[in-house]
Amino acid sequence: MVPAYDFWLLDLDGTLIDVEWAYTREVFDAVGDRLGRPFSDREAEVLWHGLSGSRDRQLEAWGIEPTAFWKAFHAEEDPLVRAEQTYLHPDAAFVADLDGPVGLVTHCQRFLAEPVIDGLDIGDWFDTVVCCTEETGWKPDPAPVESAMADLGVADGSRGVLAGDGSNDVGAAWNAGLDAIHVERVGHDRRGRCVLGDYRVESFDELAAD
Repeated sequence: MVPAYDFWLLDLDGTLIDVEWAYTREVFDAVGDRLGRPFSDREAEVLWHGLSGSRDRQLEAWGIEPTAFWKAFHAEEDPLVRAEQTYLHPDAAFVADLDGPVGLVTHCQRFLAEPVIDGLDIGDWFDTVVCCTEETGWKPDPAPVESAMADLGVADGSRGVLAGDGSNDVGAAWNAGLDAIHVERVGHDRRGRCVLGDYRVESFDELAAD
């Protein structure tokens, strides 16, 4: 059965949902045109899924100024088109049946997250949604996780967990004193490394089988 926790926090992109590859490729083509620097399929995949950890550090390693990249990236993302191209992972349905408070902590910006959540009709799964910003902090910083916990009214001593698809999610969970579930959606071979967690699964269905 799913491990018993007093509250659950979850990442969004790559954890509960994903987008069709054609949309990702189209966005990176447009961003590349804006920056005068094309992105290979591998580079697009690494950035979209955060396979190397910090996206800003990865951009800098490639000689790309992060602020300029994100300005171009967000200018090219159309919330309605992204919502249409987004699908829910079937194993994510367990979230609807969780007992206790449930929150979302995502790097996806609110102008994109809200249409996606509405389009998939999963808004009632969550008691709070925290979209990371410069003000809230970015995972693995525990600040956005702690903000979500405050929104949920989590009592001291409550046992909680954060589930996500990246090392930043695991780091944020541990930094906030929570357990971490890592769900590996892309595979260790494509990621290029293993991500540790208190639970390591390829599907949330595996938790129910424990």
